[in-house]
Amino acid sequence: MSTKVNIEATISAPVAKVWDFWNKPEHITKWNFAHESWHCPSAKNDLKVGGKLQSRMEAKDGSFGFDFEGTYNEVVDQKRIVYTIADGRRVETDFTDVGGKTKIATIFEAESQNPVEMQQGGWQAILDNFKKYAEAN
Repeated sequence: MSTKVNIEATISAPVAKVWDFWNKPEHITKWNFAHESWHCPSAKNDLKVGGKLQSRMEAKDGSFGFDFEGTYNEVVDQKRIVYTIADGRRVETDFTDVGGKTKIATIFEAESQNPVEMQQGGWQAILDNFKKYAEAN
């Protein structure tokens, strides 16, 4: 049984904008990294059930990088996304309108190679980076 980890943030922007910034590759490459020493040089997103989300994450100094891939199980426009990562773990993200702002809540299954706290911190840092990007643009 895997551990489920929760992260969330409230973005000062309407759901429609947040949804676009979360899902469009030209935006994903601007926020999809946990630390400023990393970047996301490429992203593809076929946002439909059976479609794939693909992104490349790399250290800016070129010392390390990896591909992230998931396949969509559920897509409810501007409300919910569920996908399965290539390693079989499930990720659920809900988008909720809170008085003109948008709450993003993600639950993901932790992997077993790194401490849960570290994974939660990394995913939360990416979400915080998204918040910063979405609110500034």
